[in-house]
Amino acid sequence: MANGALSGLSLRSRALMIVLLAATGWPARANDSAAELSIGGLQFVRTKDVAMASEELRIGLDRVSVRYQFVNQTSKPVALTVAFPLPDIDLSEAENIALPSSDPVNFVAFETRIDGNAVPLTIDQRAMVGNKDVTALLRQFKLPLLPLGDREIRVADLPATTRTKLIDDGLLMPAGMSDNGRQQYTPGWITKTSAVREQVFPAARTVTVEHQYRPSVGSSPDTVLRSGLRRSAALGPEVERYRRDYCVTDAFLAELDKRTGDSQANTAKLQERRISYVLKTGANWVGPIRSFTLTIDPGGDDRLVSFCPGRLKPSSADNARQFTASDFKPDADLKILMIGRF
Repeated sequence: MANGALSGLSLRSRALMIVLLAATGWPARANDSAAELSIGGLQFVRTKDVAMASEELRIGLDRVSVRYQFVNQTSKPVALTVAFPLPDIDLSEAENIALPSSDPVNFVAFETRIDGNAVPLTIDQRAMVGNKDVTALLRQFKLPLLPLGDREIRVADLPATTRTKLIDDGLLMPAGMSDNGRQQYTPGWITKTSAVREQVFPAARTVTVEHQYRPSVGSSPDTVLRSGLRRSAALGPEVERYRRDYCVTDAFLAELDKRTGDSQANTAKLQERRISYVLKTGANWVGPIRSFTLTIDPGGDDRLVSFCPGRLKPSSADNARQFTASDFKPDADLKILMIGRF
């Protein structure tokens, strides 16, 4: 599946891209823009027995890694179900989403270690149309729940009875006409995936949990924040959304203007990368996170980074990419914007 036809973007993003294409003279290539998925950390049921002593989170374009230290504060072992929910994939829009891997199950290459040792994962994957679980029907027809890469479904090759059943049950959605006038279809279900395991926290002991995965990175070949574009009245609402979502400051825009000038064309060839991280799942423990560290790695010192830090503070004057907090209780997720040459 490709990473981005305009047809699957939100109306606001689609309008933005049309204006950008017109303003810069880009050809409307299928891979011009891709939307990021919001992925995060481990999820646990709420517990009063286990505390998070520390969390070290690194977010980069190539990899997201997290190192947790959990403490069982009771005098007996505590067993909890631990889940790593992967983002839901709406297959009607999947061509426009940046999917890190073509693995139809573990599509972010997720790995976990406990006290330094790799642990096996149980992957639970289901297909849904509205509130209806259609997993069994897809398996009956030997169709993949997440049709990526070489597992992509060729609707035209399906038996007529199978195709009719899938259309009648809402699993195949109309997707325009072919060159010879035939109706085309695209998968219309949502694939839900999570990695689940049971974790035992020994009494009065610290357990180190590490995981890493490849992030879903949104991309655009230009940025609405360039001076030549952001002064457009038509793009005003989108510029304000960027400033709000990523806490873009006047100083950030001034530095961007130094690099791009006020030309209508993107002569500096700057691009956007966007990463969303679900941080609020870290609030399921007894008390706050005692020590929290966030490191953002944009992959180059010359790339601009903007996000809403909330209570996070720079760890030092010399390190503008690392942020810390004590007794930290996440109350918002992270949206990170990177602008530069990629």
